[in-house]
Amino acid sequence: MSRKRGPGKYHDWITKEGLLKIEGWARDGLTDEQISHNIGIHPSTLYEWQKKYPEITEALKKGKEVVDRQVENALLKRALGYTYEEVKQIIEKDEMGKDRKRVEKITKHVIPDTTAQIFWLKNRKPHEWRDKREIETHEEELSKLDKLIEAINNAVKS
Repeated sequence: MSRKRGPGKYHDWITKEGLLKIEGWARDGLTDEQISHNIGIHPSTLYEWQKKYPEITEALKKGKEVVDRQVENALLKRALGYTYEEVKQIIEKDEMGKDRKRVEKITKHVIPDTTAQIFWLKNRKPHEWRDKREIETHEEELSKLDKLIEAINNAVKS
């Protein structure tokens, strides 16, 4: 008696076509759970496949990399601000009462977004931009030194 292969069998997914589907789903922004659902397997099975079949891991990584870059670019664009051209088609009546189309182009500016800037800097330069910085520790040490100097001065005076 032969076993019938179900929709989730790894054999179908380590083919060129199967890997291309997995990569495409990852590029479309699907989570590993959603991808495993599309394959017809439990998410834990997908994680096991990733350990056993590096080509599946590579397809997921390759697909997600594209989306990650797009999001990074969009975040940077929003952080820095940008200019775009808005095009409107306006229909007006001419002196004869006929409709006449006119194209109006307006250059618009999106100002830099401080939230996007903060997010970017906290992630790209955490030592300089994280909420709790080393300076706070130095302030505590300076306070201790001030107390020590005061104690020495009091000892010298007496």
